[in-house]
Amino acid sequence: MPPEVTTHTASGTVPRAWYLRLITNLTFWVLIAIIAAVLLGVYAPATAVKMEIIGTTFIDIIKLFIAPIIFLTIVLGISGMDNLKKVGRIGVKSLLYFEVVSTLSLAIGVGMALLLRPGHINREGLQTQNADKYTRAAEKGFSWLEFFMSNLTLQVLLAAIIIGIALNYSRYRGQVIGWLGKMSRLVFTALKYVMYLAPLGAFGGMAYTVGKFGLHTLIPLAKLMGTVYLTMIIFVVLVLGSILRYYKMNIFAFLRYIREELLLVLGTSSSESALPSIMQKLEKLGCSKSVVGLVIPTGYSFNLDGTSIYLSMAVIFIAQLYDVHLGMMELLSIIGILMITSKGAAGVTGSGFIVLASTLTALHKIPVEGLAFLLGIDKFMSEARAITNIIGNGVATIVIAKSEKEFQKNF
Repeated sequence: MPPEVTTHTASGTVPRAWYLRLITNLTFWVLIAIIAAVLLGVYAPATAVKMEIIGTTFIDIIKLFIAPIIFLTIVLGISGMDNLKKVGRIGVKSLLYFEVVSTLSLAIGVGMALLLRPGHINREGLQTQNADKYTRAAEKGFSWLEFFMSNLTLQVLLAAIIIGIALNYSRYRGQVIGWLGKMSRLVFTALKYVMYLAPLGAFGGMAYTVGKFGLHTLIPLAKLMGTVYLTMIIFVVLVLGSILRYYKMNIFAFLRYIREELLLVLGTSSSESALPSIMQKLEKLGCSKSVVGLVIPTGYSFNLDGTSIYLSMAVIFIAQLYDVHLGMMELLSIIGILMITSKGAAGVTGSGFIVLASTLTALHKIPVEGLAFLLGIDKFMSEARAITNIIGNGVATIVIAKSEKEFQKNF
């Protein structure tokens, strides 16, 4: 007999057949979309490149939800807090955690690059692209004001914190919270339906990447890519896994819980595409609304573990490519410079290369033109960066929530 489908009886619900659970699972369709996109990119690259509009449209739609979700989550979270001192404590604790873990990720990136030597290859056959626009932008220097003005997430975060605190002192607090609560439910309901389009977004993003750049471009720099991916896996499993273990949670259980978000990020190469849904998932997991609202938006700008690993490894890679010897003080200088400049790597597209160019320029030893070798494969490594970033921010939220006793385990 075939497996039973879901039926309702007096005693409860009978589990659906495995194949019905599979075909109604969003993760399954996102994975299928990614596989189809890779095949299209390999065998019909011209057609695959035209799929970019599908991926970018999906991300643009998701971006429409980011500002209202951050605003509503933070305002509702803060206005529902009895102790406003806790808001400041959560903010300070988050920034300290971000700095410690991102510095550790920089050090791990440098260490793994020195150990595995991805730059010890013949650069004669490597493809290069023009990196002038990034080096010119790096000459302007990094501006915190410009970073803030170009970062909508931080602007909304600041506005929501101010309004949330002000609401605590308002006599209309109850009425406003009730109205905002209804708005929040409407926004998240709309988001749920938009997420059904996730397979299309993943398909468009991955098809364009493979069709535009081609899997063949990975071969000359396969050692670097392998080293970066391996380092990020080690960081997630050992470092983030150990942090979660300390708080009595399992990293692999957490990864399974957010698998839809991870596949979506893999397909679109953008961690922003999963920002609204990861906030929702973390609340369902047990983190309080106020902690999720404060940690996730801030982390998207200041807790870029994957980006930190990539930037540190890229600097060492270029040094090795040009046989530039780096002493201990120079290695510490790289970590120190990137501790500051990497915070601006979440600004606009290509900002990671601007940060790299700024770092190389500041060192006065490693050729800045080495960036040209990385441009061709950067799109394929952005997936690893974005996935590691979102996992890192999820772990950070759990850590802050548990340390503040603002966590109730739900799974």
